Amino acid sequence: MRAEGQAHIDRIEAALALVRRSLDWERALRRLDELSARVQDPDLWNNPKQAQAITQEQKRLQSAVTTVRDIEREMADAIEFIEMGEAEGDETITDEGLASLAGLADRADADKVQALLSGEVDANDTYIEIHAGAGGTESQDWAEMLFRMYARWAERRGFKVETVEYQAGEQAGIKSATLLVKGENAYGYAKTESGVHRLVRISPYDSNARRHTSFSSVWVYPVIDDEVEIEINPADLKIDTYRASGAGGQHVNTTDSAVRITHQPTGIVVASQNDRSQHKNRATAMSMLKARLYEREMAEREAAASGEYQEKSDIGWGHQIRSYVLQPYQLVKDLRTGTTSTSPDAVLDGALDPFISAALAQRVTGEKAEVEDVE
Repeated sequence: MRAEGQAHIDRIEAALALVRRSLDWERALRRLDELSARVQDPDLWNNPKQAQAITQEQKRLQSAVTTVRDIEREMADAIEFIEMGEAEGDETITDEGLASLAGLADRADADKVQALLSGEVDANDTYIEIHAGAGGTESQDWAEMLFRMYARWAERRGFKVETVEYQAGEQAGIKSATLLVKGENAYGYAKTESGVHRLVRISPYDSNARRHTSFSSVWVYPVIDDEVEIEINPADLKIDTYRASGAGGQHVNTTDSAVRITHQPTGIVVASQNDRSQHKNRATAMSMLKARLYEREMAEREAAASGEYQEKSDIGWGHQIRSYVLQPYQLVKDLRTGTTSTSPDAVLDGALDPFISAALAQRVTGEKAEVEDVE
């Protein structure tokens, strides 16, 4: 077997191993047998809601198991094809087999990411909330760059994007903004993007052309339906109304239709200005608050299991998940996984999938990469 063929095999096997681990393979097979038996029970369909939940779980598990077995079978076929070509000294057959392996490796990587989206709300739509850090215009401009990056990423994936809230900066950029991203697995894909993002560049706002470092935070949380019970005491809420403004600072409305809700026990703040009706914006903001509280509870449970829960940190040094360096060289580096790109323009135009894939895989393996930040 040529070295390139072995490299493709190693990629495929690594992807399949990660999928099996994320599924808890033996448990998944047992669970699939149980679900298959349950859907054959006529009494199940007396409860349509329960039947739908069971059939959806069965479909998800069956898809994942079938994917693994199909890739295993196709890999074995390709290896046999290559070995036949090598035995007969036929380079054409060997090259075709290697091409099949290469395509299969790409497919395994893509299917791996899909299989990693197994959380209870990974399939849901998602909110992506962006806040500028300290630093005035510099950080506000950086926050707007992130706003565009996530909108472009979502559009590339075929998701629908809506702006729920947008607070323009005094001179440029934004103080804060919230995107609603709609599409299958939107939350699952975006959830690892929560954290502080750092930008290093020659400032376009500095007449002396000095290098500046800016920070902005991103917070990702799922849209949840009304069936999820989240108790909120009205006495814990501080509700403000204000005049909405859009990109460029223009007024969306001439009345105080925008709504901001502060959950005082946790300090969580959400806002909505997407509608001209204050009543509708208030309902949207309450849905966002429930989603934030639900995401907080999930994060606490997940981190408690690994003993690493920590409150949301300040937007500044030491807490960032990714650095984007535009000057004096070009590099984007994820500080959790070590994933890098030397094309920051592409990343800022929405090419985030390699970073998302690596972060999702890390959640399954639990392996911590020792990564030094870039200067």
